[in-house]
Amino acid sequence: MSGTRAAIRYAKAFLDLAISAGNEQEVYKDMALISSTISGNEELNNFIQNPTISVGVKESALTEVFAGTTKLTKSLFHLLFENKRFEILGDIVSQYILLSDENNGFQVVKVTTAIPMDSVLEAKVSEKIKEFSNKKITIVNTIDPSIIGGFILRIGDKEYNASVANRLQVLKRELSN
Repeated sequence: MSGTRAAIRYAKAFLDLAISAGNEQEVYKDMALISSTISGNEELNNFIQNPTISVGVKESALTEVFAGTTKLTKSLFHLLFENKRFEILGDIVSQYILLSDENNGFQVVKVTTAIPMDSVLEAKVSEKIKEFSNKKITIVNTIDPSIIGGFILRIGDKEYNASVANRLQVLKRELSN
C-alpha cells in the first residue's frame, strides 16, 4: 500500500473518530500546528522520516513536542507507533485538514500566478472560482514566473489555465497547423 493511500485511510478514520468524539475543530487545530511545525522544521521532519530511529523514541519525542495537543491527537501518535508508520504523519495531517475542510463546506483552491496576487487579480480569480465551486474557498497562491502572466486554477481534479504561457502555446500550435 502506498504512503498516500494509507495516509488517506488514517485521516478518514481519524476524522470520523474526532467527529464522533465531538472535537473535530480542536483536532483540526492540532493538525494545523503539526503541519506548520513539521514543514517549518527540517530537523524534526528528518527525525520523523529517519528509519534508524526507533518508533518508541519518535512517539515519546512527538508526544513531548506536541504536549499541548488533544488526547485524541496523542492517540494518533500511539497508533503510528503500533503500526510503525511515523513516516506518513505529514501526509496524514495534510489529508485530515483537506477532509475536514471538505466536510465543513470549504475547498482549497490552488492559484498559480507569475507575481503575487493583488486585489484586482484576486477578484478575477474569485469570479472564475464561482463557475467551478459553490463552496467556501480558501485560496493558496503559488508564484511561478514561467507562466508569464494570468493565472492557473486548480480545484480538486479540475484545472483552468488562463496563463499567458498557455495562450502562447495554443497560438503556437494553431500557427503550426
